[in-house]
Parts: sequence; C-alpha cells; structure tokens
Amino acid sequence: MLKSRQELIDIRKEYAKYLTAQQHKILVCAGTGCIASGSLKVYAEFKRLLEQKGLPCLVELKKENEENGISVKKTGCQGLCEMGPLVTIEPEGFLYMKVQVSDCEEIIEKTVLNGEHIARLAFQKGGIVRKKQSDIPYYQKQTRIMLEHCGHIDATSIKEYIAVGGYTAFEKALFEMVPDDIVKTISDSNLRGRGGGGFPTGRKWSQVARQKSPIKYIVCNGDEGDPGAFMDCSVMEGDPHRMLEGMMIAGRACGAHDGYIYVRAEYPMAVERLKNAIAQAEEMGLLGENILGSGFDFHMHINKGAGAFVCGEGSALTASIEGKRGMPRVKPPRTVEHGLFDCPTVLNNVETFANVAPIINNGIEWFRSFGTPTSPGTKAFALTGNISNTGLIEVPMGTTLRDVIFDIGGGMRGGAKFKAVQIGGPSGGCLTFAEDHLDMPLDFDSLKKAGAMIGSGGLVVMDDSTCMVEVARFFMHFTQNESCGKCVPCREGTRRMLEILERIVAGNGREEDIDLLLELADTISSTALCGLGKTAGNPVVSTIRNFREEYLAHVRDKYCPTHNCSKLRRIYIDPDVCKGCSKCARSCPVNAISGVIRQPFTIDAAKCVKCGACIENCSFGAVKEA
Repeated sequence: MLKSRQELIDIRKEYAKYLTAQQHKILVCAGTGCIASGSLKVYAEFKRLLEQKGLPCLVELKKENEENGISVKKTGCQGLCEMGPLVTIEPEGFLYMKVQVSDCEEIIEKTVLNGEHIARLAFQKGGIVRKKQSDIPYYQKQTRIMLEHCGHIDATSIKEYIAVGGYTAFEKALFEMVPDDIVKTISDSNLRGRGGGGFPTGRKWSQVARQKSPIKYIVCNGDEGDPGAFMDCSVMEGDPHRMLEGMMIAGRACGAHDGYIYVRAEYPMAVERLKNAIAQAEEMGLLGENILGSGFDFHMHINKGAGAFVCGEGSALTASIEGKRGMPRVKPPRTVEHGLFDCPTVLNNVETFANVAPIINNGIEWFRSFGTPTSPGTKAFALTGNISNTGLIEVPMGTTLRDVIFDIGGGMRGGAKFKAVQIGGPSGGCLTFAEDHLDMPLDFDSLKKAGAMIGSGGLVVMDDSTCMVEVARFFMHFTQNESCGKCVPCREGTRRMLEILERIVAGNGREEDIDLLLELADTISSTALCGLGKTAGNPVVSTIRNFREEYLAHVRDKYCPTHNCSKLRRIYIDPDVCKGCSKCARSCPVNAISGVIRQPFTIDAAKCVKCGACIENCSFGAVKEA
C-alpha cells in the first residue's frame, strides 16, 4: 500500500520501465462488442499458443517484463466495433479485423515473430489495404482525449494505467492545488457536462463546494439508457481508472468523501471492471483513509440500476440509489443543494469525469485548443445505423456531420442516399437532418439553435429506405414505455401521441393528426416534470418539420413512400410479366389472389393483408409493390 506521494512517483517510474520494456504486444479488444464476436476465445488462444511454443507470454506488468517477452492484453474498445474481434500488434501498429481463433497461429508466426503484415485481416476499401490504425480514414479525423488509453493498455490493470501517467492529476490535486484551485481550473476550462444539456461542470462543482453541509457526495451517472448509445459503457469497460480519478478529484475539490457510481445492470462487464478497478485502487492505497498521507479520505461505491430510462434523470437516479422508486421530483431544490441522502451532490456522467484528469494535467489552454470557444474539448459518439463504418468515435466539438458521416463513417452503406440522422436519443434530443444540414457543427449551441441537443452522444444514421413516420413512432413507443407515470402530461400525453402515430402507420390517419401531434408535443414539453417528458416530442416535431410530405403521404394518400409500413403497402400483379403459374395464389394466406392458369392473376385489394408472401414466392418478378 502506497503511503506517500513519493512512493507513487517511484512506483510509476518502475511500472513505466516495465511497460516500455515490452517489445511485442498483442492487444486483443475486450469491449462488449468484440467479446460478443468471440475475442476472449482469441485472447485465450494467443496465450495457449505462446505457451505451447515455449515463448515467454507476459500477461501482467512486472519486473520479468524486462525480458524480451510477448505480452498479451485485454484492452478496451478499439473503435470499429462491427469489425471485431479486433487485434492490434505492437510495435508494428498493425490492426487486424474479424480475427478468428484459427488466425492466431498465423499472426504469431508471421507478424509477431517476423514483422510481416497479413493483408487479408486488414482494413480494405476500394482495393486499398490499410495496415495501421493511423492509416484508416475512420481514425484519422478523430481526436482521442477521453478514449486515449482505450485499446492501448490492459483494461484490467491499475499498474498499466499508472505506467502511462494515471493518477498524476489526482496526485497534483492532492499536493499542489487547494480545492478552490481545482474548481477554478475546471470552470475556466469550460468543460460542459457530456450527459445531455451541456451544463458547465465547474459551476456545478462550485455550487456544491460552497454548501455548508459537512457531508457531500460525488455521483457518476453511468446509466446510459439511450437507444444506440454505448460511449459511457466503453469507458467503464476500457479505462475505468480514468473515470475513478475524475470522481476523486471532484471529491477533493468539493469536500466530498464518498463517490457513488450508478451503472445499469445490463452492463455486466462494466460492473466487473469497475469493481476490479476499485479493489485495485483500495489495495494500492489510492482509495480509502488518509490517501498517500494527505489527510484526504475517499471511498467508492457501485449501485446497479434495473434499466429504467427515467433513472438517467438526476433526482430519479439519487432516489434509486437510496432504495426508493426511481422517479423525478419537483425542483428546486436542486441536486447541488439537496441531492443524494438529502446532501449536496455533484452529479456528472462518465464522459464528463473522464475529461477531468487531462485538464488538470495539461491545463486550461490545452483543453480549450480543441473544439469551439463555447463548446471546448471533444465528444464521443456511438456511430450506428445504415453507414459503412459503425463504432465508437471521439471528435473535437464543432466537427460537422458531413465529416462524421462521410469521412469517418465512410458514407452510406451500399451506395444508398443519406436521409437523416437521429442524435442524442429521445432524452438528450432527437433531430433529423435534411441534406443541407450536413455542414452543421456538432456542438451544444449549434444544435440548440436547430431545436436539438447533443444528448449523451448516440448517432443513428438513416438512408432513403427509412420511414420517418415509423422512426417517430419507434421513439415515442420507447419514451411512452419508459415514462415513470408520475406526471400527467408525460404519462397521458405520450400515450395519446403514440396512439396517433400508430393510427397513421396503420393507414387510418387523418390530416389534422399532424397538427394535433405538434400541439400535444408542445403541451408536454411545457408542462412535464422532468427531461424525459420535456423532450419526448422531439422525434415527432423534428420529423414533421423536415419530412412533412412523408406524413402527408401516409394520412392523405394512405401510402408509405419507403414501403416500410406494412398496412400501407400497395401490392399488384403486372399482367405483362405474369405467366399465370398460380404460385402467388397458393402462397397467399387469405386467398386474396385469383386467376386462371396461364393467364395473368389479380389481387383483391380488399382481402390483401400486405404480408408480401406473394412477392417472395413469385419466380418471375410479376408481383410488385407500387
């Protein structure tokens, strides 16, 4: 157990020496996405083969690493999630994709032992093979601050985190700064909360710091319930100590001695890695009583949520930690005054805390050199949808959607046409974009002017085959299902909006329904108790604003232009193509197709249930959809 600052400095030098001595590294991505693709089996096979071949296999950072051994590490998310399992080989920097157990021996023999590149496992597009991660366009426009260690160090090792400079910011905060200095540094950096609305982090910390209560708390929101979002999960899995360090610095700044991490139970790997990280920090003396002889005490606790989306809201989250039903309360008082256990509480999300240590280490001007003047720094996004490259990215604030979608994301999958992007989830803000919005910068203020919010950072890209009315219905179904039911506007209003949208996609909509949806959305936004209700109508309002003609087609023409709404499908048989084989009639479950053999058949529209069985079974392409 470390008992002084000097002991931490000494052991950091020692660990850095051991890490530098590792000549060959096999970095296997052990994020949830790659684990689902079998990366842990790949990791185990690398270890087995090295041992079988009599090669020194290093899995822990220790003195023996000064020998020329081969280290095998389980890292955090390496970014291109759909291409997993991902394996990086150092010092060559080769990034291999979709690695299978059967590829491990070839990688050891050719790359690890002889430095040869295996082209078939590399990123390829347009006939060009990209050997290194830094050569791939997906990574070239990214700037990794929060995610700088993810994919490069052992996600389960406090020793490696310390070796690359981990806990130097906490050390500085303990011995070189007074609490007011820390708060001022975070305030002057203009770090804004990465979990939703972008509230200034320093202002929140200063409000808690000046409270007279002898008991204060630091709470990390790791609930992350937005559909398509996994940024916080990747940090908790891939670099948990970075987040813990930010919370500990916040505790020092605000006079708090206990930190609570609220993480959803659906993130078992994140929970496991956090527990491991906390146990390591306690064993090393970086958590607990009189840390490094400074007189500062800090303890960390984990609370698992049951997956209620509303518990992403501050007051609902703290109520859940206290063992109560997770429901928001009326404000004021605010969480900074009466939060967890009715005490002043700093509540930030994972990404916000993960940005604290780099700011303390590198300074205000360094941080503000990224992003925009009002939204400095970087932002992580989960890039998903109908796009060529999906995964986890981190870019400077102010990066345009065009850069994200076409340069980093590689454009639309299959050459389709871009149509819209849903940003931030239903809680943080959902907005669709027409083509002329592609050059809009992704920062707090620009998106607010456009009627949206960055939210937590989910980016779902949609092509021209997507029905925007169905998108609105999907998100309204999610929001209505997740409403806690405490306030009438959200409980009843979202239900009414969902009913209208379901009526529209079923072909029973009326033209006046469009204005009624806008009216309901405005009422809910103005009167709901918490952020879930206040933003519930965003998917509907934004899709109506940008794709009103698509709504009109559904309600006026009873037609879905993208052919996604099954009740609005128009199926017919082309008489010039039909051979009269009767296969379509035999496949119809409701006997809606009739005709004479070797003569064109017809569909009775009144009987047709639009199941599409006739289209699938026609061998001549005669059954078509208008």
